[in-house]
Amino acid sequence: MDVVNRYITINNHINIAPQDSDFELKASPLSLSLDPASNVVIVKNLYVSIDPYQLNRMKSFSASQKTSDFAVAIVPGEAIDTYGVGKVVASTNPEFDKGDIVVGLLNWGEFTVVKAGGMLNKLNPMGFPLSYHVGILGFSGLTAYAGLFEICKPKKGEKVFVSAALGSVGNLVGQFAKLSGCYVVGCAGSKEKVALLKEKLGFDDAFNYREETDLNSTLKRYFPNGIDIYFDNVGGEMQEVAVSNMNINGRIAVCGVISEYLDSEKRAAPSMIEVIYKRIKIQGFLAGDYLNIFGDFLSTTCDRLRTGKIQPLEDISDGVESIPSAFISLYRGQNIGKKIVKIAEE
Repeated sequence: MDVVNRYITINNHINIAPQDSDFELKASPLSLSLDPASNVVIVKNLYVSIDPYQLNRMKSFSASQKTSDFAVAIVPGEAIDTYGVGKVVASTNPEFDKGDIVVGLLNWGEFTVVKAGGMLNKLNPMGFPLSYHVGILGFSGLTAYAGLFEICKPKKGEKVFVSAALGSVGNLVGQFAKLSGCYVVGCAGSKEKVALLKEKLGFDDAFNYREETDLNSTLKRYFPNGIDIYFDNVGGEMQEVAVSNMNINGRIAVCGVISEYLDSEKRAAPSMIEVIYKRIKIQGFLAGDYLNIFGDFLSTTCDRLRTGKIQPLEDISDGVESIPSAFISLYRGQNIGKKIVKIAEE
């Protein structure tokens, strides 16, 4: 039996803000009749993740391409892999049966052929929507959990600042920090997002960075007694002013530097004198560094979801053809929470 597999590719390397014209929807036949010796799994993709870091993979060069297996360069014209959830429709791999729900590295497309050794695991949804396992119970959630608890180690009463606080990671960092008894302030790019941070997610305060002309004065206003923890999703000037407002023994988890993805000239230049004399810890990290705590993260987060102590925040588009616009929306500040594309019904 053959099916038509539609998938998204890039036409060329993308070194500036992505545009619709940079992407192409391709279609090719895919046989579901497998050679018994092939040891492959064919997955019908159900939900796929849309993440800002993918832009670095699309560039003609990025330092990230040589430092992580998850950030290797994307070749124009080829399928683009990402984290996702799907359903097995054919398999000659003894570990997977037709009908299994799986999670792992899938493609920005309708089907994925996963060879032996590919990152794929059976998924127990545990009563949650499958989309949760792409976001809050997937790598976005693990990133927030590991960055906050393993790197920053919050203590009750500490002051926490989160940039891009309504993004897929930032919104969870803020919620985890509040549950730890911290005072939490986030920044976002619109009045509507600020309202969601305070009214829906329980942040103590929030501000629209687009309305602020002096970010250093802004942080002094929201943190008159200084910042203990800064969870950095944006880099650039925001990182610089956060360092200037950190307390002694402050901790900074650097999760992303989205301001630099589009403009390499916007590199952060924090005061090293501040870093030294305040004994500030600044650590970059990847979620893959903390797979050893995935079980603890999953158990804790599931419990808090079931009790309503954490609110999931998803922004879901429909159909493979919506992937380019979903990706572009990340760079226009249009997403609210975890950006996901639903490819098909289970």
